[in-house]
Amino acid sequence: MRPNCECCDRDLSPGDAHVYICSFECTWCPACVDGFENRACPNCGGSLTLRPTRSPEKLADNPASTVRVLAEDCVATR
Repeated sequence: MRPNCECCDRDLSPGDAHVYICSFECTWCPACVDGFENRACPNCGGSLTLRPTRSPEKLADNPASTVRVLAEDCVATR
């Protein structure tokens, strides 16, 4: 679970039920997804779906990633 939107770099908590991912787990906030052509992943062109959340008790033993990922082409166009 990535900690940020790959386009605008907004922080995204592991419990946020309004985060989108593609099959490659590219991660996006709703505001950025609204601006994507056909609401498709700008990296792979795949469909986006809401990211599942992880329960707090599972997060304790299996924390979300702290590695931030940015799609440079996306950031440059915003």
